[in-house]
Amino acid sequence: MVCASHSPLLHCYSKEPENWEALQQAYKTTAAAIEEFDPELVMAFGSDHFNGFFLKMMPAFCVGAAAEATNDIGGYPGSISVPSDIAFDAVKYLRANDVDPAISYQMVVDHAFSQTIVDMLGGLEKRPLIPVFINCITTPFVPFKRTRLMGEACGRFARTLDKRVLFIGSGGMSHHPRRYYPEFGSGEEEVEAWQVSGGEKSPSLTAEQWLERLYVMHHEGADMIARGERTAKDMRLNAASDQRFLDTLISEDLEEFDHWDQEKLVEEAGIGSMELHAWIAAAAANKEAGGSKPHVSIYTVAPEIGIAAGIVRSL
Repeated sequence: MVCASHSPLLHCYSKEPENWEALQQAYKTTAAAIEEFDPELVMAFGSDHFNGFFLKMMPAFCVGAAAEATNDIGGYPGSISVPSDIAFDAVKYLRANDVDPAISYQMVVDHAFSQTIVDMLGGLEKRPLIPVFINCITTPFVPFKRTRLMGEACGRFARTLDKRVLFIGSGGMSHHPRRYYPEFGSGEEEVEAWQVSGGEKSPSLTAEQWLERLYVMHHEGADMIARGERTAKDMRLNAASDQRFLDTLISEDLEEFDHWDQEKLVEEAGIGSMELHAWIAAAAANKEAGGSKPHVSIYTVAPEIGIAAGIVRSL
């Protein structure tokens, strides 16, 4: 299991974070451990930022039987090597075991998947990979319990395969990117129309305009942070909240998350903290599949890249 933070500002920061070298080394060390493990299959849990999934039909969970990564800022475009037969088998197994994911024959993912996949695996097509989307950015939130149960079912499915399986969780930790992805009902008309329809509903932005908006705004945001106009408090970076999450995750007492107040977590640690669903799913899958107990590789509050960044792994 590997869980890691992602951020577009990793690609466009205006000021180098204090612990930048340590963070980069942690990514390299983790990638090397994955290479040594040599997984024959990867199940990657991640979210989306209105680049592939829209409010006109927002599933709680969706398994990709084929997937393409878009060219959003912080991401890497290209095809993902999805073994469709195993993806179909996974969906059948989950549905037979009390979890009901949607399935996509043409999944579009963004940096929430592609950044971590490339950073950790070395490329989008380097390993057979099944993407598992979790709605993390809009209400109503998926209960942590459902994500835990979904992860456990994925772990049991992995045990049926005669393969070395790596579980990846991408996202978090505390951060609050509502400036870029406004809550429904609070954004500009053309932005809200994009979030609902992905360009199909007037007066929506086009795909090109949406991606350009993200590019410009993230560069602006990086400059604002460097000038001190956006602070760690503004971004809801919260080391205490993150530590509580990490302590619970590595204890493997994952049922404790069933009782967490998600609205309170968002208030304390930002909407980006909901991406920790991916970590819960990966940790639950790893535990159920008999993987080693996870440990924290690095944790740092890095306002220059807009997030509190962490890596947890069992390799």
